[in-house]
Amino acid sequence: MVDLGPPCGSVWVSRDGFSWVHGRITCGHPGRRPSTFAWWTASLSGVNPPLNVRTRPGLEERAACRVADALAAVRAEDLVAELRALLAVPSVTGSAAESEAQHHVERRLRAIGMDTDLWEIDVAATAADPQFPGMEADRDEAWGLVGAWGDGQGSTLVLNGHVDVVPPGGVGWTAEPWAGQVRDGRVWGRGACDMKAGLACQLLAVRALRDAGVRLRGRVLLQSVVGEEDGGLGTFATLRRGHRGDLAVICEPTRGQVVSATAGALTFRLVVPGRSVHASARLEGVDAVEKYVHVRAALRRLEERRNAAPHPLMAGYRLPYPISVGTLAAGNWASSVPDRVVAEGRLGVALGETVDDARGELERAVAAACADDPWLRSHPVTVQWWGGQFAPGQVEPDAGVTRLVAAAHARVHGAAPAVLGAPYGSDQRLLTGLAGVPTVLYGPGDVRQAHAPDESVPVGELVEVTRTLVQLIAAACGPGPA
Repeated sequence: MVDLGPPCGSVWVSRDGFSWVHGRITCGHPGRRPSTFAWWTASLSGVNPPLNVRTRPGLEERAACRVADALAAVRAEDLVAELRALLAVPSVTGSAAESEAQHHVERRLRAIGMDTDLWEIDVAATAADPQFPGMEADRDEAWGLVGAWGDGQGSTLVLNGHVDVVPPGGVGWTAEPWAGQVRDGRVWGRGACDMKAGLACQLLAVRALRDAGVRLRGRVLLQSVVGEEDGGLGTFATLRRGHRGDLAVICEPTRGQVVSATAGALTFRLVVPGRSVHASARLEGVDAVEKYVHVRAALRRLEERRNAAPHPLMAGYRLPYPISVGTLAAGNWASSVPDRVVAEGRLGVALGETVDDARGELERAVAAACADDPWLRSHPVTVQWWGGQFAPGQVEPDAGVTRLVAAAHARVHGAAPAVLGAPYGSDQRLLTGLAGVPTVLYGPGDVRQAHAPDESVPVGELVEVTRTLVQLIAAACGPGPA
């Protein structure tokens, strides 16, 4: 242990693979009462260079006071304004507004003092990459964006968030989807939960630290990406451009819990054949809708089998690995027996399961259903894999990045958050699997609000997550020169 000396009572405490500073620091400022604040920083085994910064006495307490000021400066009204500005851009996946949103965020990054890299993604070349994760929306253009801040002499923390949202639909809304209405302690709008709230938290955490005069020995990268909803184009292109770090946090909706593992999600298409005749002679034809119902029953039985013994991190979910059909098209004339059904859906992939194994299970289940039906036996259903192909992503529940985020949350809020898995696909699998960057999810909002009418996020969670990110950035990136 190294005593940092008066007036700071902090000490360095080191353990195998994990170290931190913790103590009581009295911060005096002209014209205000001294405040007491517990400040800490952390180091992770395997992070290069190490975060265990030993600097001259006095630097730590000055940095701690600035971090305390940054925490105190996080205000709900600022977060709400930031989020409402993001919600006003209708950045549906694949639309021109995706690019508009990226240019909006780039202006915000520059406004808070970050260096920016804004570039046009070569969509065709990126999609031709053998490791490209898939894409569902047609795009004429796409933009990548990264903001950077820090001296770059220590570890690099990546904060990742996506600007694209799913379409709002036309049923069930009591709030205007793009207005960012504030009521009942929540902000309402498409993307409020998934995940413009998380992006607003990231922006204002950096702003709070910079405004407080904090300097970073390491560096923070804020990756604003497109195309997450339909496969991961933006994060994939960002990693290919070389923007990587030592650890990463994606601020997807987790209700302020730490998600160390995310399930996969594979988009599929079923083409079910029938035989068309005039409706008055229905029995002479083969109704493709009835054949689809037969196949759908087989998918429900498969879903039940796949969820019989979920991974312990998924044990809290009623259905960790759903099989769902989201679009259905049949026939071409009201008074004709439909000769084809096209069903497009999503297959949940279990933690630890390969994409090929998951695909094989669904294909075998469809083939077995066809073998049980006289018509489908000779006219089998076609299974196609297209669009977003999300493999599972995972770090260990006690991995360094998991503990660091959990510790930051605990220091600010007084209790450790739960560590669990999530049943949805995310860009975690690209950062961990493709780039080797240990990554967790941590953000405001409940995923059950995502993709739904009246999507919303609690204002209180915006404040809580932003304060955790302030503490996390200071801890992960270390204090720089005063």
